Amino acid sequence: MSSQDNPVTERSAAQLVGDLTEQTKRLVRTEAHLAAREMTAKAKRGAVGIGAFSVAGVLAGYAGLTFLLCVVLALSTVMANWLAALLVAAALLVMAGIAALIGRSGLRKALPPVPEKTIERVREDIAVVNQLKEHP
Repeated sequence: MSSQDNPVTERSAAQLVGDLTEQTKRLVRTEAHLAAREMTAKAKRGAVGIGAFSVAGVLAGYAGLTFLLCVVLALSTVMANWLAALLVAAALLVMAGIAALIGRSGLRKALPPVPEKTIERVREDIAVVNQLKEHP
């Protein structure tokens, strides 16, 4: 009986290895693509946070200057002009420190720029491949 008469064809080890190689390449490409998409999403979230933080800083600066002028003028009616300006400057430094802490917190949420979900999927893929090696 020839191999053409046999309706069930068995694949050779070389063919199976070739299939495994092709599937592994496809898996790596897919995981790389997913990692790139995840990194892009993280970068966009970080950029939005930085942009909002910058706009808030500029607007607060303009409002703050107007408010400061008002406070200094009001305090200068009960104390020396230089002392009124010094008190306002000290208050500004405290507020600047608070704003910097809030900004740092926002940036930390976007960092580290690592595709954590993709790394976890790759680890799962490796575990599955290792299990297949152990139990053929």
